[in-house]
Amino acid sequence: MDTKRFLAGTIVGGIVLYAVGYLIFSMAFANFYAANAGTASGVDRPSELMWAVVLGNLGYAALICYAMGARDASGLGAGLKVGAVVGFLMWFSVDFTLYGVQNVSNLTRTIVDPLLEIIHGGIGGAVIGLVVGKMKPAL
Repeated sequence: MDTKRFLAGTIVGGIVLYAVGYLIFSMAFANFYAANAGTASGVDRPSELMWAVVLGNLGYAALICYAMGARDASGLGAGLKVGAVVGFLMWFSVDFTLYGVQNVSNLTRTIVDPLLEIIHGGIGGAVIGLVVGKMKPAL
């Protein structure tokens, strides 16, 4: 994947991942996450640091773009698959590592979160795949 397509996919993907993440985690499953927190207290911020959330979503989109480039994948279906796999594996690793060293979530939340990331990352990857698939590769 050339630089122009990588940057476009990262920017569009970051926006989509932010929006879909808000819908999934802050709206649809907010009560689930609250009910399945660990016993650690004072870990949630009163309000999000938007710049940090934006950077995190851009990094997530860049990782999906990188994986798509490594597989020479583009298009809706390929993007969906790559995004779903990247999202699951990334958050499976993070969630279980955090579960092992911190008390911010219980085991139920630790198992469910990477499964929800299949949807989150899959949608982000599908949109990235569409964007980079419609762009002409650099010569």
